[in-house]
Amino acid sequence: MANVRVTYDKTVNAAYVYFTDPQIRAQSAHMYPCDPVDVDGMINLDFDDQGRRIGIEVLAASSILPEYLLESAERLDNQGP
Repeated sequence: MANVRVTYDKTVNAAYVYFTDPQIRAQSAHMYPCDPVDVDGMINLDFDDQGRRIGIEVLAASSILPEYLLESAERLDNQGP
């Protein structure tokens, strides 16, 4: 099973799911916003300069993502689980 990095900031209720090697910090060159009506929230797809998807930003994460995922995510707000 792949080790997927997920970060979560509860203060802004935003999560990020990385599709790159956790040791590599890929830079986003292009962001594609998904229609919030179709996904019941705001989701942004990030792509690198070669067009590869590098991650997904999820806003209003607590209403879209499962609780267990947010609880196990790396916290960016320093509040811990």
